[in-house]
This record gives sequence, structure tokens and C-alpha cells, in this order.
Amino acid sequence: MTTAPTAYVQFFDGGLEPQHELLGGKCASLVTMTAAGMPVPPGFAVTTLAYDRFVDAAGIATEIAHKLAALSPDDVSAVDSVSASIRDAICSRPVPPEVNSQVVEAYERLQSRFDSEVPVAVRSSATAEDLPGASFAGQQDTYLWLSGVETVLAHIRACWASLYTSRAILYRLKNDIPDEGLSMAVAVQKMVNSAVSGVAMTMNPTNGDRSKVTIDSSYGVGEMVVSGQVTPDNIVVDKVVLSTVSQTVGDKHAELVPDFELGRLVERDVDDERRARLSLTPEQVTAVAALAKAAEKHYGCPQDVEWALDRDLPDGSNLLLLQARPETVHSAPAVAVAGAGAPQAAAPATTAGTTPAFSLSGLTSRLTGGGTGS
Repeated sequence: MTTAPTAYVQFFDGGLEPQHELLGGKCASLVTMTAAGMPVPPGFAVTTLAYDRFVDAAGIATEIAHKLAALSPDDVSAVDSVSASIRDAICSRPVPPEVNSQVVEAYERLQSRFDSEVPVAVRSSATAEDLPGASFAGQQDTYLWLSGVETVLAHIRACWASLYTSRAILYRLKNDIPDEGLSMAVAVQKMVNSAVSGVAMTMNPTNGDRSKVTIDSSYGVGEMVVSGQVTPDNIVVDKVVLSTVSQTVGDKHAELVPDFELGRLVERDVDDERRARLSLTPEQVTAVAALAKAAEKHYGCPQDVEWALDRDLPDGSNLLLLQARPETVHSAPAVAVAGAGAPQAAAPATTAGTTPAFSLSGLTSRLTGGGTGS
């Protein structure tokens, strides 16, 4: 299999077309949003050609297809066994040196945008993510606060392997989604040092009212909101005039934050004073709602977006768009047409080993640096 020298990596701001078959749902959306001028943290995609080249070089495509062909969604034990076997094969076979070398070069180019090394997130971006009516939430892996190129390389491979978690295999079996042609890109992206984060939906999810923006917000890294580990603040905003219609202060009992001494993310209690008040100021509420509206306008259908306020950036430039995907409950028919190319829900974050790592030096760096990639 012969590929062009630059085929294995694509920077979000590289000016290339966001080809879904090359980037998967998540990375294609990040490229599209970056090109549209939205405040997306910088990074690059390890394309599906890298995964395909690895599988081809390892000679495991036939082995994977044979093992999957014999599975039934009713035999969970067999699915678990096949999942473990396939993931072990992916994690143990060597990656072609031309793939690794391009990833190393891209990682160094990304780091060169900052004064010192910054931590990154490594996120799966499967080609099946944007199938109409399908939701792949939680089925592939995300790793947070990773430092060092060797660590990043290892977790790119872990993302490839997460194509074949038991839950992903079972979902495809139960929904008649073929494994043939399935591939995986991976996003490597500057990690956001979140002071406050959450999700925003450009409708009221309880009744489908598209004249509203609904915001869930809490302290720290947003995975605690996405995964339901905390009860966030809930704010409903009028979409036209961006005024608050209603607000409910959530318990917000804990936050996920970097620990300077331990060098990893830790969960810590939120003090009573912060728990008792909204995590967003009125000005921040307006800004989050406006950002969600901009994503909806760009994609042409109701959006479910993940956002964060980076504690290392000044007010007014610290609101960042982490991900946008179509709302699929009340607007599923519209999503099938208008939402093509945008990713489905984000996978809950997992960790490197037992806990995610982070680099202290990156916490004082600005999130967006100068220069462009290609």
C-alpha cells in the first residue's frame, strides 16, 4: 500500500478539505470549525490512512474480520473475548516507522507554538461517528493531560484499539453497522486548563423548543459534566436576545483539576461558597450562548456543543469550543441531512494508566499560539 508522504497527519488549521473518510467525524468537525474562525484549541489529526497503514503492515485485517464474523450480540462473553484479543493484537504489533515519524514531527511542530511544552488530549475519531440515527457516545477512547511524544504515540494506538471495545462491537452488531471499511483517525489537541466547562444545546431538550439555548455548567474539566458525575448548573437562555429565562444552581460537589505536585488530574471537593452560586457570570452565560448559536448557524441544524473557559487566558478570549455535534433527539430527521460531517457525542475521558498525566509548564502557556500547520 503506497501513500503520499504527508498523508498520515493533517493540522486542524492546515487549510485542507475536511474529508470525513480521512479524518473521522470528530477531526473533520475540528478542521471545519477551525476554518470557520471558531475558537478551537490547536492540534492535528492522525488520519485514517495511518491506521489503515498500520493494519496492513501488521497483517491483522483478515484475523479481525474472521473473529468478528462469528459473533452474536447475544453472546456478550464471546464479544468480550474477541474484543480483548483484537485490542491486544493492535497494541502489540509494531507501527510502521513512516507513520511514527510523521506523528513525531507533527507533535514537535505543535509544541513549537508555545513557550514550553504543553499537555495534550488524544481523542478517537472513528469514520462511523456521523451515521444518521447512530450515537457512538462512550464507545471509543479519549485520553487527557498527556505529556511527551512517546506517551502520545502509545495512546494513539490505544485509540485505534478502542474501535474494538466490547461496547463498540456490540453497538455495531445490534444496529447492523458493518465493520467493513471501518477506520479510525485520532485528534491530538492542546489540552484546555478548564476553570469552568460544560455543554450547551441550541434548544430546550425537555420539549424541543428551538427558541432557547440550554447550558449545563460546572467547575474544572468538562468530562465530569459529560459523564454525569456532577449535577451542573442549568441555565436556559432566549436564543434571540440572549437573556436568561431560568437558572438552577446545581450541586457541583466536585471538580477535576490538575495537581501540581502529583503531575496528574485529580478530583477535589468544591467549597460551599462556590457550590451555592452559578459557575458562570452573566457575561459568560451570554458568551456561551452566542458561541452555541454560531455553531448552529455554521452547521445549519441544532447543535450540542462542549465548551470551556481556560484559566490561563484573559477574560474575553478564554471561551473555547471543544466539540460540536448535531442534536439527535428532537431533530433527528434534520440531522440526517443537515448534520452530515459533524461528529456524534464525545467519548467520556479515560486515563493514561490509572490517572491522566499533565505538564506543569503548560499551565501558564496561552492556549492558542502563532503559526499554522499543514
